[in-house]
Amino acid sequence: MYETLEIAIKQGVATVWMNRPDVHNAFNAQLIADITAACRTLDADDAVRVVVLGGRGKSFSAGADLNWMKAAGEASLEENLADARKLAGMLCALAEMQKPTIARVQGAALGGGMGLASACDICVASDKAVFATSEVKFGIIPSAISPYVIRAIGERQSYRYFQTAERIGADRAKEIGLAHEVAAAEELDAKVAEVVAALLQGGPKAQAAAKDLIRAVANRPVGDAVAEDTARRIAELRATPEAKEGLDAFLAKRPAAWVPQG
Repeated sequence: MYETLEIAIKQGVATVWMNRPDVHNAFNAQLIADITAACRTLDADDAVRVVVLGGRGKSFSAGADLNWMKAAGEASLEENLADARKLAGMLCALAEMQKPTIARVQGAALGGGMGLASACDICVASDKAVFATSEVKFGIIPSAISPYVIRAIGERQSYRYFQTAERIGADRAKEIGLAHEVAAAEELDAKVAEVVAALLQGGPKAQAAAKDLIRAVANRPVGDAVAEDTARRIAELRATPEAKEGLDAFLAKRPAAWVPQG
């Protein structure tokens, strides 16, 4: 279905592989379109519980394809704006998925690749992984990826890395909040599987509501409006069939209906 992606779905887990290893999974118009479409399709598929994003070959994603960047430099402002909107739309489609998302980063995640890792809910990195917002080296800025990178590493760290374009090793990435877990290269898939297993224990509607809760509460001052909003959210969920099943399963000491068997 997708020219630049391979997608495997097994036991509720969709693994989306960017499949342009010869160019380190760099972005071009087709990859942007494919990831956008895949995010929307998988988010609408009730059989999919978790989405893992990875890259074939040595790199997760090296950012923008150089030929694509060169063409952009020769295009009109209107053409550049159209391309930029598609890139921003792809990142938004990934970041706003209702399903839990995991970035599996085995190598370089540069520029837009760091944006993809940041747009996912969870980032699991190999100890060989390296990140960078390298755009200023090309005379541009990490604009489309900025909402997700700043959300991941914070404003203070962004001032440094957006301007220096320094390479960020895996341990440093974990230290600043970009990577949640760092594993030896040969143990990366086992660590991803461990996180996936934890996610599959949760109620899918509750997880979607939890993501929406974070977006609603983050960076808002605590006050009456936030208190009322959070009270209403939990009250509405308590009466749902999923919440009732979760409580019944806990009391009966059995797995909830949504937990994979076997």
